[in-house]
Amino acid sequence: MTTFSKVAIMGTGTMGPGMGAVCARAGMQVAMYDVSADAIERAKAGYDMAWGVLDRLEAPVVPGGSVRYASDVAGALDGAEFVMEAIPEKLDLKKSEFAKYEQHVGPHVILASNTSGIPATKIAADLAHPERVVVMHWSNPPHLIPMIEIVPGEKTSQATIDGTKAVIDEVGYYPCLLKKEVPGFVENRVLYAIMRECLALVDEGVVDLDELDLNVKWGIGYKLAVIPPMHLLDMAGMDIYKAVAGYLNRDLSNASEVSPTINALVEKGRLGMKTKGGLFDYTDEEIGALRSERAKKLVAVRKAIS
Repeated sequence: MTTFSKVAIMGTGTMGPGMGAVCARAGMQVAMYDVSADAIERAKAGYDMAWGVLDRLEAPVVPGGSVRYASDVAGALDGAEFVMEAIPEKLDLKKSEFAKYEQHVGPHVILASNTSGIPATKIAADLAHPERVVVMHWSNPPHLIPMIEIVPGEKTSQATIDGTKAVIDEVGYYPCLLKKEVPGFVENRVLYAIMRECLALVDEGVVDLDELDLNVKWGIGYKLAVIPPMHLLDMAGMDIYKAVAGYLNRDLSNASEVSPTINALVEKGRLGMKTKGGLFDYTDEEIGALRSERAKKLVAVRKAIS
């Protein structure tokens, strides 16, 4: 029996279907909301795909789980005991949607945002019950990355934190509780620091794209999956880190502006796989094959390091 048997996922875009599949397999009755019939149909396909990946992962299926789809807020929130928002990253939109959620759920129902960087304090600023708002940041793809950041706002209650952690425990994921709000939280801050240095090395002509990816994949990427940073410091030795950081840190990129390479690509409309071209070019067939291959490899890595 789950602590929260009925959950609502508000917004199905990129991550909602995977989140829904994870929750349904944990025995929860999931309501998935989006605004249009087309979005609902895409969500159904995404849900089925995520469920298939979870089958390959051999993730357990707890009896009692289910999914239903709704295109109206009231219908999606009917009976909801826990709400997860997964709509676009726009503060004004999130604030207006959370105000709607408050009208359809009781005062103790937790309202969790899957935002990648907007503080819960800002989302909850105008709500009647800001104490039940929290950031619950899933990593993409949510059906494969088993870690979720919990980021309380200034008024988030301990009961809200405990309830959010309970949901994460029930789906079999690892909760990462932050002690305070910072822009981008932890995962994205570390990721964007890595991306900034990688792009700086390319911009400065130090290395080309393929060689950069090769270096990171088999240099730090392979290693960090098994030995995370704080443990890696102990393994290497503080004296070694101090010696290298003593001269290297001052030479690392501290650019506050976005890489000129990225700015130029955006101006050309080359946004990545979504436009079939970014740093690299893609065909429809290549995109499908890459997604399938990467999902398969993530399944294998997760099994290996669990």
